[in-house]
Amino acid sequence: MKRTICVSDIESNYKNPVAELVEEACRYTSHIGLESGGKNINAKSLMGVMAFGLKKGMEVHIFTEGDDSESAMEGIADFLSYSA
Repeated sequence: MKRTICVSDIESNYKNPVAELVEEACRYTSHIGLESGGKNINAKSLMGVMAFGLKKGMEVHIFTEGDDSESAMEGIADFLSYSA
């Protein structure tokens, strides 16, 4: 599956957005990838997500593949585009 989203203000929405995103990604068995600006990372990699540099307004392509790819896509998209 593939979806493009615009990242919300995750710095304000979460105490530790990088660790919490990796934690969310690890809830699923599917592979979850994020791509933006020529960078392509595994969302389950803490170092990868740190280097990715997520920030408000960033356009991110989410890729999921596996048995629970639909729920993984929803979980990651909801996390990144969270609005209070």
